Amino acid sequence: MSAVVLIPARFDSTRFPGKPLAPLKGLPVIQHVYRNSLLSERAADVIVATDSETIFETVLAFGGKAVMTSAAHLSGTDRIAEAVRSLDKDYDIIVNVQGDEPLIRPEMIDAVISLLDDSRASLGTLVKKIVDPEEIFDPNVVKAVCDEDGFALYFSRAPIPYYRDAWKAYTMQRPALRGQPSEAAFCCYKHIGIYSYRKEALLALTALAPTEIELAESLEQLRALGNGYKIKVQETSCETFGVDTPEDLERIEKCLNISL
Repeated sequence: MSAVVLIPARFDSTRFPGKPLAPLKGLPVIQHVYRNSLLSERAADVIVATDSETIFETVLAFGGKAVMTSAAHLSGTDRIAEAVRSLDKDYDIIVNVQGDEPLIRPEMIDAVISLLDDSRASLGTLVKKIVDPEEIFDPNVVKAVCDEDGFALYFSRAPIPYYRDAWKAYTMQRPALRGQPSEAAFCCYKHIGIYSYRKEALLALTALAPTEIELAESLEQLRALGNGYKIKVQETSCETFGVDTPEDLERIEKCLNISL
């Protein structure tokens, strides 16, 4: 099956306008994302989908590929769906790599593409085991639970699964956080926001209205689950996080320095 990486990148951001163009170790953030994506062994191409002429021109200037999309899109998923319809080539699998994720690894891209080798799966994504109990209670960290075959049952900003006995004392003592549960007391996974889609699933999902649970949790992947699409999940050891604020750039630069 042929696959393409599409990187949605918009200029406007409430907390950090223009973040795809923010300098990181001498290069714009979007160039780090693009360069890492090019190293994927299973993706045939990498294309940025943007509503910004400045981002478009920046990508072309460093030798990348880009397409212009509408500024009206509310999500990166809608943006890449428009881009798919405009491409000259037809691809079986579309990989959504966020334009503010300079720590994305090519093996992560290959992993989500490989998940769609399972004919039962319409989407693929990654999770990472949580080792810090505080992340479980952080609504900004999305948790996932899966069935015995590795398919997602649910994603939530709430702590799932809830280890009632292990966390009873912990929750009663917050924020003092005395007697934190040991790692062995729980096994929870946070969602890593990279997706692979079968092309037909992507186009169908973006044509559907948001579901009640999607709106409640503000999580797009719940539209897929709510409409019967199966999401195959794989654990990764890779850690990644996006650029949401200027302070995040310092944190990410430290990670890049360590990896050198």
